[in-house]
Amino acid sequence: MASPVFDHPGLEVDVPELKAALADGAVTLVDVREDYEWSEGRIDGAVHIPMGELGARLGELPQDETIVINCRVGGRSGMAAQALRDAGYDAWSLRGGLLGWDRAGEPLVPEGGRVADH
Repeated sequence: MASPVFDHPGLEVDVPELKAALADGAVTLVDVREDYEWSEGRIDGAVHIPMGELGARLGELPQDETIVINCRVGGRSGMAAQALRDAGYDAWSLRGGLLGWDRAGEPLVPEGGRVADH
């Protein structure tokens, strides 16, 4: 699937790619972690749809925009992005998940937010 935002093969985008796309307003970011993980810390502007609810809530996702999925380390987001691609979405997974974002020194909200333990 050709993406209007990301121009490389594969399923994953890295932190700098996501950061640039978010700054441009070019993607919808979906966090598929559980409620307790979300409340500990998240990327500003993300939409929260827990993995177990994703199938039932597909109607909330724009079909005409690029979607990036994030989770804690990239496993759940990879599965979710592939499922969305199979359903016709331009979907990607954040390489390294929220841990990768945090390790790159990028901010989490709320202030003092952190990546929740499993």
